[in-house]
Amino acid sequence: MPPSIATAAAAEENHSQVVKAQLQLREMILAGEMAAGERISELVLAERLGISRTPIRAALMRLEQEGMLEATAGGRGYKVRVLSEADVSDAIELRGTLEGLAARMAAERGVDEALLARATRCLDAIDRVLDAQNWGDEAFSAYVALNSEFHDILLEMSGSSFMQRELERVKRLPFASPSGFVVADSESPRALRSLILAQEQHREVIDAIEHREGARAEALMKEHSRIARRNLREAMRSPETTRVPGAQLIRASR
Repeated sequence: MPPSIATAAAAEENHSQVVKAQLQLREMILAGEMAAGERISELVLAERLGISRTPIRAALMRLEQEGMLEATAGGRGYKVRVLSEADVSDAIELRGTLEGLAARMAAERGVDEALLARATRCLDAIDRVLDAQNWGDEAFSAYVALNSEFHDILLEMSGSSFMQRELERVKRLPFASPSGFVVADSESPRALRSLILAQEQHREVIDAIEHREGARAEALMKEHSRIARRNLREAMRSPETTRVPGAQLIRASR
């Protein structure tokens, strides 16, 4: 094998190992296998995951950039980051601000009919879930998946690769994702009312985009993020908080 090809193959293999380690470590943190404030050992992780320390080190750097880890004193390692409720609220607000800008860009630049049709089909599917006779965990899970799909479509509507890249970076924090704090208790009547209100806002923002009303579309998405921030406050004070991925990393405000 020529040296250039061998080098490229080695680089690709290393990248694959870094991504694999990053995904596994993120899942371990969100599952509570690493406690908030716990110091991370590269050697222990390498042995546990069966991956060399070099990709482990790179994965830890990426998770620090995502905000899930922080450097220890002296910068000689990492520990699981403890987030305040205010930190998470700010992250959600930032996501809402960026989504508002994406919606405004979509309205002002115009959106292809096929993309609008995809958004409409997604919203129709959400309506069917919300209209289900037996509302519960199964319907809630379906809503979460469709809600995430809708927000992805909205981002695609912006037509900006830069905007998509920046929003994906913000959404990588699980607490800032569109469904990160949808509701604290999926089976409560209040939960269903909250989702119905969010769906109404989904419909309104698509209407604003379709009618090229940029300011209205932006304002609607910013308002939309307020539902998530309100749900965050309620989730942090609910016994159901343990059902929210990564909630053990957050310290509620007093």
